[in-house]
This record gives sequence, structure tokens and C-alpha cells, in this order.
Amino acid sequence: MINMQMRNIGIMAHVDAGKTTVSERILFYTGKSRRIGDVDDGTTQMDWMEQEQQRGITIQSAATTCFWHDTHINLIDTPGHVDFTAEVERSLRVLDGAIAVFCAVGGVQPQSETVSRQANKYKVPRIAFINKMDRVGANYQSVLTQIAEKLHLNPLPIQLPIYENDNFAGVIDLITMQYLVFDESTQGATVIKESIPATYLTSAEEARTAMLDSLSTYSEEIINLLLEETPIPEELLISEIRKATVTRQIVPVMMGSALKNKGIQPLLDAITYFLPDPFELGSVAAKKIYKNKSEDIQVIRSESDDFIALIFKIQQDKESGALCYIRVYAGSIKAGTMVLNVGKDKKERIGKLYRMHARTPEQMNELKAGDVGVIQGFKLAQTGDTITNGAPILLESIQFPEPVISIAIEPKTIADMNKLKEVLTILQREDPTFIHKENTETGQLLISGMGELHLDVITTRARDEFKAQFNLGKPQVSYRESVESSSQATETFERPINGKETFAGLTLSVKASERGSGNKVINGLSNNVLPENYQAATIRGIEAALSSGITLGYPCLDVEVTIEDAVYNEDLAHEVAYQSLGAMLTEKIASNASPILLEPIMAVDIEVPNEYVGDVISKLTSRGGIVLGMDMNESIQIIHAQSPLTKMFGYSTELRSQSQGRASFSMKFSHYEKKLS
Repeated sequence: MINMQMRNIGIMAHVDAGKTTVSERILFYTGKSRRIGDVDDGTTQMDWMEQEQQRGITIQSAATTCFWHDTHINLIDTPGHVDFTAEVERSLRVLDGAIAVFCAVGGVQPQSETVSRQANKYKVPRIAFINKMDRVGANYQSVLTQIAEKLHLNPLPIQLPIYENDNFAGVIDLITMQYLVFDESTQGATVIKESIPATYLTSAEEARTAMLDSLSTYSEEIINLLLEETPIPEELLISEIRKATVTRQIVPVMMGSALKNKGIQPLLDAITYFLPDPFELGSVAAKKIYKNKSEDIQVIRSESDDFIALIFKIQQDKESGALCYIRVYAGSIKAGTMVLNVGKDKKERIGKLYRMHARTPEQMNELKAGDVGVIQGFKLAQTGDTITNGAPILLESIQFPEPVISIAIEPKTIADMNKLKEVLTILQREDPTFIHKENTETGQLLISGMGELHLDVITTRARDEFKAQFNLGKPQVSYRESVESSSQATETFERPINGKETFAGLTLSVKASERGSGNKVINGLSNNVLPENYQAATIRGIEAALSSGITLGYPCLDVEVTIEDAVYNEDLAHEVAYQSLGAMLTEKIASNASPILLEPIMAVDIEVPNEYVGDVISKLTSRGGIVLGMDMNESIQIIHAQSPLTKMFGYSTELRSQSQGRASFSMKFSHYEKKLS
């Protein structure tokens, strides 16, 4: 019986690098699909949402399962647009390896850097695939340099491209020293191995020598064989590349043209050769939860232990309800089993178990450690929840960026209100970076997201998929409040609660924290001054006041509040009294500490042809933008800038007009700054 290995991998890239095309070829060559899907035709299997097919972009991460030789591959295709970076974040959180796709012409682009930082954050080993080698202007050497200089990675090219009559013909495998040709009559399904053409032999030998020299930095065995001038066995070479890849010392680099059906089978081989099996990796950090405390522990990846899994995505299905995507770290689980949602301290029954192929489910009897699968039947679960059938153990959750843009939304008729709220709740459960809330004073509904495209996609889904009827207002900015000076005050609280007299006394101080450090509540009390439960109640009140704002109702940011002193009367003490006083006193001292309004500043990257650079910079500056630097890439300039979000509404239309549709830009949140006007 063949011992089946497993790989949990994702495909990540800047928008238009061709990652969905790579995914479609992987499905075709592994036999998962019988035809090749096309992004331009809207026939891809991984981009199955109607909007994805209409817009030609990936919006939601899509999971599938395929098999290559003796390896079971769980594959997740992630979005490339910065507005949907949360999809990349939650995918990388549960993956063991990744394929980073780069355009041979565009190279390392802004979102390439973002997803690389996310992969670094979760310590994900990766392989690089330089795509679009058939394009005019393709320059793999330039891409290698950019991977090293911009991403601070160590690229190890293990292939060399071959061109015939200026057309990309195939690749030289520097490990086996063979020329790989992809038969066009079989849509590249047949890979023909030939001797290296004489005209390329010298450059191939030089490239192999450079590869071995680079690898010897991380391998004693390789360096010893090089010093002895002994031939290096192919198996040893693969083994040493694998070790250095899994430990994230190197990134093997491959190349091809997914659109032209070239280079995908060697990439599949590399996935099995160089990326880790789930059980090769170390244990997973977690917390064991007790009644009044928690303990840091490590969860061993094993099928024999208690079942532990992380819910990393929720997708609403019209027929099945909520589908919870999980990564199983330990143990196994069967349909019908009761499990504990640790964070919510609630038990729920697993309805059905699935493996997904994009949106097509394959029912399973059991999911085991290492698996990526789907649970149907949960009502309370949210993204980031831990589920288990053993002791309460909490895996590290997933951190998402806060939304920076809001739009007012209102039902077309009063009768549509409940339907609209229900739809928004479903969409918010699916997407942690989408938030809807109601202003309790005005009754106005606000939806918030990561950008104009993000909210456009969400509202289009609400209207088309869920048939909600509504009108939209103009985009609004999610401001924050802070303070510029310091203040201190002492107050008492003496009011009846539930008919009983209560008393609380506090002295609080407030001052500005360093910009970007977040809010801090410093407890300067000991249990001798105020018992622990009343201290906790005071902190809850302070945090509630900071979240509700100072003067305009926006959440506070970079504010430090210190509990300086307290007055305690054992007979009259009440937690609600200390919580209420903490909130009221925080609001008072913050109002006396020179409150200011902070606005979101966006990092803007604009790709523009040389002839339009001057006009683009001039217009951007007039919008309040500040140019931080520029990179040259062939005939394209990449402008790196910062601009207040308020100044960037409608910029995409203006940029298209300026450049005759040839320029593009991406924008992501950078930081908050004091609003000057």
C-alpha cells in the first residue's frame, strides 16, 4: 500500500500575476478537472463566485483537494487585491507551505510584499514560481534580484529558461540537468525530457554551479562534496534543498507560463519534494483554559490525541447554511460528534463533514490531523474559534486589520429593514473585515470595510445573492480620537443600584501614548487598596469609555489611562459602581486632555507608464499625497506615496482618465495621523 503524504499549501501573489491560472493548471494536470478554466472567459473553477467571474479577480479564497503521485494536496487559491488581504491572512494562518507567484515582467509588486510579510508572520515555507515567461519583457534575473532585495528572501533558482526564436520553449532542470519540453498537442500534459541544447550547455552548467554554491551555505554535506569534487547525488540535492526550504533559509525558484501550459508539472513535483508534510512541522502554540486562569502549552500534531481544530473561514451556503472551514491540528472527528467551542464555552454538534472543491462539496465520514475540511451544522461559530472534543485548549486566533472606510446604508422601505440587517449579519459572519453597526441615537446603519472595492463587492452580493433592497450613501472615513496633553481627576460614585446604596472612589490620569502604540490601561493599584474584582470592573469601564470616544463618538487610539488610586468601602462596594465610575471619569479626563481627531493615512502604490508620471504625481500631490519614492520596472514607474483616505475617494476614475486606462494603483491602511483641517 502506498504511504500517502499530505501538503497543505496556498497560492499567493499580487493581482494579475496569474495565480488563479496556475491553480487551474494544477487541477487539470492532477486530474481534478477535465478541462482548463480561463480567467478571461469566466470559466475558472476556483473563481466560482459570479462577481469573481465578471470582474476577473479572486475575491474569496477557494479550497480544493487534488493528488499528485503519492501526495494528497490541499490547495487554497487566495485573492491578490489588497482589499481582500484578510482572505490571505486567514489562509496563511492554517497552511504549511505556499507558492508565491510572480509576473516575469512586473516582478515583485506591492501586494507581493504584503503577502510575503504575512507568510513571514506565520513562518510559512514557500516556493517561488515566476509566471508569464512567454511575455515580451520577461526578465527572470530581475525578478530574482527583486525577491532578494525587496522581500529579503534567499532565492535559489533551480531552473533556467530556454527560448527558441524569442519564444519561451521550456526549462532546464538544474537538479537533473535535463531540458523539459511541454507538448502543446496535449495542452502541456506530456512532458518530454531531452538533453540540454548545446547552445545552452555552458550557461546551464554555470547556473548549476551557482545553485550548488548558494546551497552549500546551508548544507555541510554539499560543501564537503564540492570540496572533494565528488558528484552530488540527485536524492541528496533534493533532500538538502528541502531542509533549507522547510527551515525558511531559502526559496526555490521555478519558472514557466501557466497560460501556455508550461512549467506546472515540475512545480507539482517541487511541492512534493520541498514543502513540508503537516507532521514534519513543530508543535502548535496554544493555551489550556482553566476556571480562573490559562497556561501556555504546545499542541503536538498527532492523530492519536484529542481532536483540536481552528475555524479559519465561514461561508454561507443557500442550501446548507453556514459552512465552517477548519484546519485539524490533532486527533480526528466524525460527523454527529459533539465538540466544544472553547472561546464561547458552548457545545455544538457536527452535522456533516466535507472536503471542498471550490464550491462543490465531497462528503467525508471523518477528518484527521493535517486535514483541511468543512463542517456543516454550527450556529455559533466564528472565524478564529477553536473546537475540541477534549480539554479546553485555545489555539492562537487570527488577527485582522480594522476597516477604514464606511458607507451609510438604508433599506428602501421600512419593511426591508429586518431583511437588510439579517443579510448584513450573514456577510459580517463570513468576512471579519466587514462590519455593520447601527447608530443608537439616529438609527442610521453604517457598513465598514477595507476599501471602496471591498464594500462594492459586499453590497453587490447583498443585492444580487441575497435580494436585499437598499440605498447607499457616500463613503465616509473611520476616524479615531486621541489626546495631546495629560489630565488627572478624582471622583466618587454614590448612587443606589437595584435599590441598594453603593459607593466607589477613583483617581485616574490620562496622557497621549506614542502614535501607533494603541491604548493602554495601567493598573497602579494593589489588592490591599482595592480587591481584584473591583479593579477588573474599573478596567472594563475605562475600556468601554475608550471604545465609545471622547467628543465625537469615534473609538480612541493611542491613549494611556492609569488607575492612580481608589477609595473602597467594603459595605457599599459594587462592581457596577466601579465600572460606571471608571467610564465616566475616563470620559471627563480625556475631555480635559486636548482631544484631537485622527484620520487614516493610506499607503498608495501606483504603477504608471513613464509618459504619464509627471501628471500623475501632480494630481496626487493636489489630493494631499506625499511621494515617498519611486521604482523603475521596464517602461513602468512604481510610485510609492501616502495620502489621507478622505482625499482618495474616486481616485481610480481620475487615474484611468489621466493614463488612458494604462495605470493602476493599490492602496492599504498605513497609520493614523492628526487631522489638520
